[in-house]
Amino acid sequence: MKHYDILIVGAGISGIGAAIRLKQSGIDNFAVLEKGDALGGTWRDNTYPGCACDVPSALYSYSFAPNREWSRLFAGQEEIRQYIERTAAEHGVPAHVKFGTEMQRAQWSEQSRRWTVDTSAGTFTANAVIAAAGPWNEPLVPAIPGLDTFTGEVFHSSRWNHTYDLTGKRVAVVGTGASAVQFVPAIQPTVESLHLYQRTAQWVLPKPDHTLPGVERAILRRVPGAIRALRRVEYAIMESLGLGFRHPWILRMIQQVGKAQLRAQVRDPKLRKALTPDYTLGCKRLLLSNTYYPALTRSNVEVLANAVQSVRGNVVVGSDGAEREVDAIIFGTGFHILDMPIGSRVFDGEGRSLDDHWKGSPQAYLGTTVAGFPNAFVLLGPALGTGHTSAFMILEAQLEYLIQAVTQARNNGWTRMEPRREVQDAFNARVQEALATTVYNAGGCQSYFLDVNGRNSFNWPWSTDRMRQRLGRFDESAYDVSREPASATATSR
Repeated sequence: MKHYDILIVGAGISGIGAAIRLKQSGIDNFAVLEKGDALGGTWRDNTYPGCACDVPSALYSYSFAPNREWSRLFAGQEEIRQYIERTAAEHGVPAHVKFGTEMQRAQWSEQSRRWTVDTSAGTFTANAVIAAAGPWNEPLVPAIPGLDTFTGEVFHSSRWNHTYDLTGKRVAVVGTGASAVQFVPAIQPTVESLHLYQRTAQWVLPKPDHTLPGVERAILRRVPGAIRALRRVEYAIMESLGLGFRHPWILRMIQQVGKAQLRAQVRDPKLRKALTPDYTLGCKRLLLSNTYYPALTRSNVEVLANAVQSVRGNVVVGSDGAEREVDAIIFGTGFHILDMPIGSRVFDGEGRSLDDHWKGSPQAYLGTTVAGFPNAFVLLGPALGTGHTSAFMILEAQLEYLIQAVTQARNNGWTRMEPRREVQDAFNARVQEALATTVYNAGGCQSYFLDVNGRNSFNWPWSTDRMRQRLGRFDESAYDVSREPASATATSR
């Protein structure tokens, strides 16, 4: 069995970032387990028409590897994927990646002070593991009665079937989240009819996107510090917006912009009413688009303001009983955000899984380490999500904490490092208390921020600056650490 100092699960932006930072800190005996055949994670898998980022490009990148060649203010999927692959190659990450290798089970051994990781390509051991699969990994397809009887084409937006030609087809789209807002306008001109099943209306704000002119790109490319200055400006703008998530009255003012766009782009009063949310902006994920509302006004589009009840053959039945015969069903229904598949695959020393510990409500200390699971880290974990900033900002704050942790463990000879249960509980209690007045909890909606127990296990209730400050220093006092040597009978290298 091959032994590593660290095993990273997932080769998306989190896993690649972790690999780069490990190499920069002098740790080279690690591997990245990637179930796919290429790097990129979310940006490899999501190839649906119109797929693009809803965070400004300069901020949606590693601070230690700025991209001076963005073509748009909000980059598209292919450009982001190329950036991720290029950055990984420049830092020697591919040499550490085991492609086509899916983690099936990870088990901590208290005796050997090691993780045993079973994969589709064999078994490995490691001193530490980093879960970097992220929350936007496994597509969520609702259990609709009769879906298995559908005679046409069915796929999720993150598994887009590019071999199926939508031209002239009757299409049902289920879901109106971030993906649907992008692909609906892209496919609307080609389909015969598009039936959009909208369970909940979404707030959609104008997207200030544009192609970067040559002179602006030249400045970013040639002027020292220009890209860093742009990042600071974009960060400040996003943090100003973030203030509203903690003080919902601010967002109720900003949502007037969304109402104005809706009035300007949707003239039909009945349709406009169906598209008007009844909750505060920010309670659900913030959506940006200049083309979504216009697409819904086209003659071949029908908005059905209800959920799908069932499927009978090639007929989709809405919760109001209305039937629509279609050729294809496309799900834009998001991902298993809080019920991540990794929860059932990672086990403590007593054989209990993360799911067993969490009981439907994921918890971690600072969203990064979990009591009961020594020498393990979760990237983009629970209680770190925000509604306004870049995932890269969250990730890099965590990576700073992670690198300090593994460096101290190496320097001090720790073989075991685990957050104390009472410290983790106290942190999460403070998070829940602070969340109570945020728009996430007090905005009047049901969202993927809330887990099956109705608890907000997703969001960080304070500023990104505070997150970076809390994660900027590894706090040994919050952990039970041990310098006891691993068992001599541990699995050989």
